[in-house]
Amino acid sequence: MEEIELFLDDAKDTMEKALKHLAIELTKIRAGKASAQMLDGIQVEYYGMMSPLNQVASVNTPDARTIVVKPFERKLIGEVEKAIRNSNVGLAPNNDGEMIRLNVPPLTEERRRDLVKKVKQEVEVAKVNVRNIRKDTNDDIRKLVKEGVSEDAVKQGEERVQKLTDAFIARIEEVFAAKEKDILMV
Repeated sequence: MEEIELFLDDAKDTMEKALKHLAIELTKIRAGKASAQMLDGIQVEYYGMMSPLNQVASVNTPDARTIVVKPFERKLIGEVEKAIRNSNVGLAPNNDGEMIRLNVPPLTEERRRDLVKKVKQEVEVAKVNVRNIRKDTNDDIRKLVKEGVSEDAVKQGEERVQKLTDAFIARIEEVFAAKEKDILMV
């Protein structure tokens, strides 16, 4: 039975990681409000090497519709502006020589629906990950029969894995509902 407990603990930890990954991916999908995370993933050429934007500039949101990017070195402003233009965040940078302002336009109804579709895709990926964890854990538990663990114990272990999976799927659905509400709220 100890082995089953270890497999269940591992499955729970891995499912938690899948949920955290979903949360990180969803922060990249904007809900109409300006957010510094919208620029995560943008790489800037810095002395011949590609560096994340947040390592070469400060990124702030002074209000709900504006993102301000201020490079740590003034000579980088052109590279930062170019990186933002070349990314697919859909924002036009305004460069004043010291900082870059990005105005986040209000979302149209059509754009909101597209964002909800994007969120659904991320949610489905998370659900698939959780189900794969369930499958792998059940496979590991079934192998214990060969090591002398009773079939009843294996059956109980599989039931507990299913309950754990159901709980995480429900949490993923809650995250989806909250994000969908956030996006569709005008």
